[in-house]
Amino acid sequence: MDIKTVEINVPEGLNIIIGQSHFVKTVEDLYEIFVGSSPSLKFGIAFSEASGPCLTRYEGNDEELMRLASETSFSIGCGHTFVVFLKEGFPINVLNAIKVCQEVCHVICATANPLQLIVAESEQGGGILGVIDGFRPKAIEKEEDKKARKELLRKFRYKL
Repeated sequence: MDIKTVEINVPEGLNIIIGQSHFVKTVEDLYEIFVGSSPSLKFGIAFSEASGPCLTRYEGNDEELMRLASETSFSIGCGHTFVVFLKEGFPINVLNAIKVCQEVCHVICATANPLQLIVAESEQGGGILGVIDGFRPKAIEKEEDKKARKELLRKFRYKL
């Protein structure tokens, strides 16, 4: 078995969600979740099958995001995984709906940070072991950092 790091390019202004699912209808069910979440959300979804034709399936409402999702999912090379790219919205707006989708096993990450996947490969295929999301902590927050965090949450209207 080989273990490798797969660099994932998350372009500026986009978010990515990566997860594991178990059925070909994942792409259509996730599409319905995203369309129903916000009329302004732009997204591309890809799902890599683990049996049958083993295709990377894709859907979305934005051509560039569909291309990014399908190419990223294919480059990861792991069956039964899905990749979603979002803009004009945040993962927090859709994560609970994704988690209760009947064929989703789990969400591996949701981020806008630089991202690396730790992937194991065997003769049969590949599997995601984990992620490296962003960078190491640089310090423990101070009072001015707390104030800035609270202001940011209010700017995005997640807090009053």
